[in-house]
Amino acid sequence: MRYKVYKAIIKKAIKDGRLIEPFTKPDFQMCYPGLGDGTYNTFLHKHAKGNRGGTSELFERVGADQFWCFCPFRYGF
Repeated sequence: MRYKVYKAIIKKAIKDGRLIEPFTKPDFQMCYPGLGDGTYNTFLHKHAKGNRGGTSELFERVGADQFWCFCPFRYGF
């Protein structure tokens, strides 16, 4: 799911101008309603650069709960 959501953010929302970087969890939620509370509460932090779990680094924190897409073409999108 992580790459599906990431691809949707990169290819759709950011390129279409619906999600402006840096973005926040509420921005992400507004752009993609219906993904489930768990996704909104953890996805951005779980996949942020330098995350503790060593999961894929898809975003970089640039402020208090603000994120940029990190190397958007790193995962082939």
